[in-house]
Amino acid sequence: MIPLSDFLILGAILFSVGIFGALTRRNAMGILMSIELILNAANINFIAFNKFYGAKDGLGQVFALLVITIAAASAVVGLVLVIAVYRNTKNIFADKINL
Repeated sequence: MIPLSDFLILGAILFSVGIFGALTRRNAMGILMSIELILNAANINFIAFNKFYGAKDGLGQVFALLVITIAAASAVVGLVLVIAVYRNTKNIFADKINL
């Protein structure tokens, strides 16, 4: 059986990579993908804590599904915003956008 600490380390690594990507990327699509990594790290932690401490209620899986649906909706909104900005400025670099 895999211990809880391994799941938490994996979640921390994913979260760190996501934060680093969100803060250093110039491309708006890269920033959106980094935010998805952060949300996936939270999902790993939800499911790991549910497995080790949640007994049989499945609340961690419910929260993970909720986060996945919110992430999907935010990805759609983010992509729409990126497309709208690109149509106006012909640029998707976050540091070059000045509206």
